[in-house]
Amino acid sequence: MARRTRTYVAFDATEDIRYYRLMQAWTAHDDFEFDFNDAHELTTIRQDSIEDSIKASLRERMKNSKILVVLVGEKTKNLRKYVPWEIEIALKADLPIIVVNLNKTKRKDDTLCPELLKSALAIHIPYGPKILQHAIENWPSSHIKYRAEKETGPYYYLDSTYTSLGLP
Repeated sequence: MARRTRTYVAFDATEDIRYYRLMQAWTAHDDFEFDFNDAHELTTIRQDSIEDSIKASLRERMKNSKILVVLVGEKTKNLRKYVPWEIEIALKADLPIIVVNLNKTKRKDDTLCPELLKSALAIHIPYGPKILQHAIENWPSSHIKYRAEKETGPYYYLDSTYTSLGLP
């Protein structure tokens, strides 16, 4: 069995890749206290790959992941191919899920949230390095606790969490 140490990021590759690239830049830049072990570094996918080949590579990345981060932009809920498939795989594997609202909403955004995540056990946060780092470090243990208590549904951090991180 693969050792799960990676963070898998699902996103609309057409519309929202800049947010994923910014996450990579935060990790590379010393001025940010942000770091994630990117699952997408494990395998390379060629642009001309067929869907089955792409899904095989994505599945390999997911097998090595301890958490799924879903970047939710304006069009994410309308995607029908890879992002919903990635979410389904994570839900079946019982991976902790962080839903990151690119519009900076601190709770579940019913207008943009993908249907599969509306009632799933997941933490919903705004896009930003401090809160995302906090969620990557803390949500997995909360997920385990809530799952053991048979709880489900969307979660969010209280304002006190944002205040403790120096966020508005």
